[in-house]
Amino acid sequence: MSPKPILHRDDPEAEPLIGNIKVTRDDWLNVAMDVLISDGVDQIKVLNLAERMAVSRSSFYWYFKSRQELLDALLARWQATNTAALVAQAEAPAETITAAVCNVHRCVVNTDLFDTALDFAVRDWARKSGKVRRILDQSDARRLEALHAMFARYGYSEIEAETRARVLYYMQIGYDLAQLNEPIEMRLSMVPHYLYAFTGVEPKPEEVEEFSAYSLRFLKGNQT
Repeated sequence: MSPKPILHRDDPEAEPLIGNIKVTRDDWLNVAMDVLISDGVDQIKVLNLAERMAVSRSSFYWYFKSRQELLDALLARWQATNTAALVAQAEAPAETITAAVCNVHRCVVNTDLFDTALDFAVRDWARKSGKVRRILDQSDARRLEALHAMFARYGYSEIEAETRARVLYYMQIGYDLAQLNEPIEMRLSMVPHYLYAFTGVEPKPEEVEEFSAYSLRFLKGNQT
């Protein structure tokens, strides 16, 4: 039995998969992204991807000159989503530093902003590739720079802004890596305490309430 195509179309029924001409560049990228996350970069092979979509691998070369070009496109998409989203959230206007940190932490709960599984897949890839390691280091530096600037906007000294940016960023990486699977209620009950630990400032109740309401829309959806 042929595998069922796993294409990420906004409206797949409007454009059925009939022949290779219907497979788009984004289809190849989306399936390659799935494989990167689930199986690692070594399993991103043209034949493997073609079999997952139930198409001929010849259509791959309409969009990419080589497997390496596909891998480069995956890295570019990761930077244009995860890194760009975190930087944008850090730069978003907020009345207080605690509200600003809440903006950043929207990336933690909203996978449309920031795909944690993809980030970990790229980090694993970087262990095997010096080129990817350099790109990852540059991305980490860009994210930390944005968080540093965020703290600096609210009057923190340079060294304190840098320290708090690192604590915020690296704590979240470790938190996600731990995969605690804690109840939503427990996670949200810690929000005001985390905000105080990150900033040294007591958050406003309405900031906590707004962030908790935002988080529930995504966290509950992820548990279904």
